[in-house]
Amino acid sequence: MPLPRQAVEVLRELHPLTGHAKMVFRGERHHDRAMSENTINAALRAMGFSADEVTGHGFRATARTMLQENLGFDPDVIEAQLAHAVRDPLGRAYNRTEFLEQRRKMLQAWANYLDKLRQGAPVVRLSPKA
Repeated sequence: MPLPRQAVEVLRELHPLTGHAKMVFRGERHHDRAMSENTINAALRAMGFSADEVTGHGFRATARTMLQENLGFDPDVIEAQLAHAVRDPLGRAYNRTEFLEQRRKMLQAWANYLDKLRQGAPVVRLSPKA
């Protein structure tokens, strides 16, 4: 999976805590499983966000929308990154396109965009296509 420079930096910072474990974000009770969505939602509630404001899965929807509408990425590339099915009638049976290079560029652009937002830049939408 392609990762942006910022994600690699975070993973390197976490390495002293995670070592060579199979997962970086493993379950609290079951270390052989990934952290659950409930754990992420509980962390959001502990930070003061209500379920009406945000959910862990909601971040995927937000990213999906902003990648297309704000950054202009191809919906098929976005869907491939989110591991959603191909939108053609025959699905994955015949279309196994992975868009690795496009996904790499998209994820780096996304990380750069989030850095700019964190630094106070306004949310910028692309102008509608004529």
